[in-house]
Amino acid sequence: MVRVLFLCVHNSARSQMAEAFCNAYGRGMFQAESAGLEPGTLNPFVVRAMAEAGIDISHNATKSVFDFAAEGRRYHVVVTVCSKEAAERCPIFPGAPVTLHWPFDDPSALRGTDEKIMHRVREIRDAIAARVREFVDTWPRVRED
Repeated sequence: MVRVLFLCVHNSARSQMAEAFCNAYGRGMFQAESAGLEPGTLNPFVVRAMAEAGIDISHNATKSVFDFAAEGRRYHVVVTVCSKEAAERCPIFPGAPVTLHWPFDDPSALRGTDEKIMHRVREIRDAIAARVREFVDTWPRVRED
């Protein structure tokens, strides 16, 4: 099983979506988790957008990357999903053999009407879903150590 950790600053949107899609698309071949540097609150627009895609994340908790590191968790792949603008604040995780960076806009930075925010969150959700699908479909299977 390929263990994957998705990281962003608050673990409230992008990393949560990536985790959910990886677990859904990975069909038991991938085990994904997500965490953040400064765990925040689950973004309600993201919860709605994921429900529209048939995935319920409404009961997910935001988690700290520091807790995962302190517990000695190990991953085959660590993927940061912070925007280019937040790259310097995007957390790191030691010891992963493969690290990737997939920059996505931060849904918490979106402003406007409910309709405009949801439209943009759906675009971000769909971009994350496509990237995760490509990752799952093309990743060489890694044997557990």
